[in-house]
Amino acid sequence: MMDMLSSFDIIIFVLELIGTIAFAISGVITAVEKDLDLLGVLVLGIITAVGGGALRDILLGNIPPMLFLKPIYAIVAFATSLISFCYLYFRKEIPSNTSEENSKIINLLDAVGLGVFVVVGVRASITAGYGDNFFLAVFIGTVTGVGGGLMRDQLAGLIPMVLRKRIYAIAALAGACIYYLLYQLHVSEYISAPSGIVLIILIRLLASKYRWSLPHIRKKQS
Repeated sequence: MMDMLSSFDIIIFVLELIGTIAFAISGVITAVEKDLDLLGVLVLGIITAVGGGALRDILLGNIPPMLFLKPIYAIVAFATSLISFCYLYFRKEIPSNTSEENSKIINLLDAVGLGVFVVVGVRASITAGYGDNFFLAVFIGTVTGVGGGLMRDQLAGLIPMVLRKRIYAIAALAGACIYYLLYQLHVSEYISAPSGIVLIILIRLLASKYRWSLPHIRKKQS
């Protein structure tokens, strides 16, 4: 049993690194789109990658947040952001009309990062002893997934993606719920965790492809 737990912890760690890299790159792309300098690129890349985890730890009472106790995530985010910046900076030619392409890349990276961190957040709340609290577990998972992107968009002067993009928060909630419910049904984490992650990625990609949106009130054209 211990071997199974340790191996799953390794899988979770690898998934966290994947999510960290994905979110960091999405932060870099946003920073480049807003014409920020190197410092701005690094700040947005790092905050996008570790911001949600910091909010999760604060809400769970884990002070200081894990990113300070285990700086591997911040280091990976920093390295990813720096490498991404250098790659873009030293390209001989950067097309000016790439907003639509960048938007697709950001959507894909956000989908991967969101899926990973939502499940990690729910799992963290369960590990902290709140496995019987459905609302808290799902809320913590959602905050972990959307928190970094929320900070990124605020720093970049954008309306947060979670408030404007196609069922972004709904995807996070759906993945958090399915993982939590499978956990309550004692389904193996080797099945429940990937199920939550894949569901989130699938919803986000389908929403992006088919432009699904929640209802909203449109201003009348004068």
